Amino acid sequence: MLIWFVVVYLLVSIAIGLYAATRVHNAKDFAVAGRSLPLPVVTATVFATWFGAEAVFGVSATFVKDGLRGVVADPFGASLCLIIAGVFYGTRLYRLNVLTLGDFFRMRYNRTVEVLTTVCIVASYLGWVSAQIKALGLVFNVVTAGAIPTQAGMILGALIVLTYTSFGGMLSVAILDFVQMGVVMGGMLYIGYLVSGMTGGVEVVVSQAAAAGKLDFFPAGSAAEWLTFLGAWITMMLGSVPQQDVFQRVTSARSAKIAIGASVLGGSLYFCFTFVPMFIAYSATLIAPEQFNALIETDSQLVLPTLVLEHTPVFAQAIFFGAVLSAIMSCSSATLLAPSVAFSENIVRGFFPDAGDHAFLRMMRVTLVCFTAIVLGFALNSEASIFKMVENAYKVTLAGAFVPL
Repeated sequence: MLIWFVVVYLLVSIAIGLYAATRVHNAKDFAVAGRSLPLPVVTATVFATWFGAEAVFGVSATFVKDGLRGVVADPFGASLCLIIAGVFYGTRLYRLNVLTLGDFFRMRYNRTVEVLTTVCIVASYLGWVSAQIKALGLVFNVVTAGAIPTQAGMILGALIVLTYTSFGGMLSVAILDFVQMGVVMGGMLYIGYLVSGMTGGVEVVVSQAAAAGKLDFFPAGSAAEWLTFLGAWITMMLGSVPQQDVFQRVTSARSAKIAIGASVLGGSLYFCFTFVPMFIAYSATLIAPEQFNALIETDSQLVLPTLVLEHTPVFAQAIFFGAVLSAIMSCSSATLLAPSVAFSENIVRGFFPDAGDHAFLRMMRVTLVCFTAIVLGFALNSEASIFKMVENAYKVTLAGAFVPL
């Protein structure tokens, strides 16, 4: 039943994405949804920027091991990034009516800066998108009880996301984000409700976490610990600002006012909601301490899916994995699209200055397929955890793109 639910859900998602593709008529529709999206849709798509593999599996696993101090980069830095970027883009860059951040760098500096910063931005997406693909492989492996190996799951997940993203672009991404974020929020809250019943209530879990020191936020040690703490926070908060997917989501709004409002709402919603998977994952250590403490030592990313599979009814499992797939697919589709659009617009297009709109649209789709293949290869050969893959991605853009921005 669980497998069939997942299959049906994936088919419905692909169908919605392909339906949205029928409304894509030019490059602007593909890259920024024709700058026509209303506040609820932009808020959902801003929220979906980060609520993917790292929020569900990575952040929750890191919290169980290291507490709040370990997740300073995400959600604390990540949510502030969305708010800062949205306000900055909404007030400064929205009125320029450009497709990418590279366009702004060309206008402000020159062609050389445009190319260099675009290379930095595109390179940073390798780890970020690979984390999403890796998580899709993990979900397919867990749902099928190992029948689909993790690597085969990565390939399958990448092909599914590529299908609707390559046809519908940002319009498909935005519409699916709006639908899928409803599934995510409802599903996660329902699982949280079930889990709180198993532990004796939210207060019990919070008090246990506090007693174990998991709610201690600021470092209590040396200057080196403080520098590491602040470095992680700043890297995510500022290094993520010059990201093409954040830029595309914010500037796809119908107006500058909607762009700013949606970024503040989406960032705030993300910060609050990321504590739900943290709560669920930490509850596992109270429900079956020996089992999950052993799992934390081997692969803490499996705590959350194992808890749901072994301690909740099939209906709850279907809801959970539907929500997880929604989160990961929403995140991975946009993060595949963003570097492909940036690379096409700011690097490839320079070699074909006379290309028309339809030729440029085809160029973006071909680049998207190529980038997906590269990301898949990186994900299949990476040993890093989902959280570390995401956290490391933004060191590149902090140094190479945020400073000139």
